[in-house]
Amino acid sequence: MMSWHPQYRSSKFRHVYGKPASKEKCYDCVPITCSVHDNQFCAVNPHFIAVVTECAGGGAFLVIPIHQTGKLDPHYPRVCGHRGNVLDIKWSPFDDFVIASCSEDATVKIWDIPKHLLTRNITSARKELLGHARRVGLIEWHPTASNIIFSTGYDYKIMIWNLDTKEPVIQNPVKTISSHRDVILSMSFNTDGSLLATACRDRKIRLVDPRSGAILQEASYKNHRVNKVLFLGNMKKLLSTGTSRWNNRQIALWEQGDLSVPLVEEDLDGSSGLLFPFYDSDTHMLYVVSKGDGNIRYYEISAEKPYLNYLMEYRSHLPQKGIGIMPKRGLDVSACEIFRFYKLIPGKSLIEPVSMIVPRQSESYQEDIYPMTAGAQPALTAQEWLNGINKGPVLVSLRPGSEILNSLPQFPEKEPSPLSTESNWYQGSTERTAMKEIQKQSGIQEKRGQKKVEERSQGDRQMQLSNGFDLFECPPPKTENEVWLWESMWAWGENYIQLAKCANFRCFVWA
Repeated sequence: MMSWHPQYRSSKFRHVYGKPASKEKCYDCVPITCSVHDNQFCAVNPHFIAVVTECAGGGAFLVIPIHQTGKLDPHYPRVCGHRGNVLDIKWSPFDDFVIASCSEDATVKIWDIPKHLLTRNITSARKELLGHARRVGLIEWHPTASNIIFSTGYDYKIMIWNLDTKEPVIQNPVKTISSHRDVILSMSFNTDGSLLATACRDRKIRLVDPRSGAILQEASYKNHRVNKVLFLGNMKKLLSTGTSRWNNRQIALWEQGDLSVPLVEEDLDGSSGLLFPFYDSDTHMLYVVSKGDGNIRYYEISAEKPYLNYLMEYRSHLPQKGIGIMPKRGLDVSACEIFRFYKLIPGKSLIEPVSMIVPRQSESYQEDIYPMTAGAQPALTAQEWLNGINKGPVLVSLRPGSEILNSLPQFPEKEPSPLSTESNWYQGSTERTAMKEIQKQSGIQEKRGQKKVEERSQGDRQMQLSNGFDLFECPPPKTENEVWLWESMWAWGENYIQLAKCANFRCFVWA
């Protein structure tokens, strides 16, 4: 017999809630691509948001300064050097002013983005990678080695490129992996980049040695048709999204050492939209974003059974076509923000930021939810990684004003080429700029009470729904009494939740 009261786990992230940005903090009038390709179409870093856009006669994407919210000028400059539609874009993890793009024209291009606002279209790339015979659908930067990028296309090949050269056009990758027999839908690295997981259209997950190209493991499980795969940090587990044999949307958790049968399978719903998984190794939280609806489910991953612990679901009536995520070093730590999404809503030509917030009363820095995290400094040079060295990411603290910790000596500088001088200057200053941005943001943060008064006065409250609640009519619990009442209402049913929405939540807290 099933217990009436749900079993609760002790977790500091149990009451995490999603908070959409107000209308003036969204990006409006953005011509989002109409492509049906199953990619995110958006890439974000602490300085810029890049989004694939519609473009006649070729492919293009927009690069918008992160603080330039509101309506976008219809004549805003674009990055438009591809001859075919742009299918994927990714910012360099170690240089906030370098972005890679791939296209239906079978090329990968590396672009330098100027520090100042764009005044004209960018048409010439710093580097062009030529090697694929068909369109290139996916690119991924190596997580710890500088200037190493992976690309895969509809020729079923994965190519590894070393950008640490002076040639503007690179025609020969340092390695080509040709062991797949169909289109690769997803690629994911483990923390130090020594293993690569792939999801293929033949419905199989493969674990690959990225240097040798050897297939270390191959899943042969027939009941889960995989679309996306994701390494879960250093937990030695993988997470995949796909469909069950009955066409329900499904997530599956796998042991890295045994891909024969998943540890956990969970059916979500019967919708047809793709599921994008995102994992935060600092908080051990998994976010599953639905394409075609406005929902974001989130879970906590544990090393022991039941492994996958459901927390909550953010719901919105605005469906997303793609999604971008902000790196941890770009979050607002003064607001206890632990993750931030950027939803692409093509029906409204809108990009809407959604922040995941841990409700805390104190406005001081919360050490327990912000452990040391990966910074913007590479742990290896490209050649060191190609020579077989593995190193984890260089960790930094998110505390405002803190310096880089565990930093490595600076790599000896090479004589820059005329095309890359500006980029190299940015490479040295990226981390300092990011830290200044964090300090600036924390310095201008108003008190939380003032923010609530301002937000309460805004007219478009219908867009401020999170997890089915109005955050300002029913604020998240902050005291032990409120947490107890929240849990009781959750156990008793929807009627009490509706009652709490109609009357002010805090009116119930007498003790």
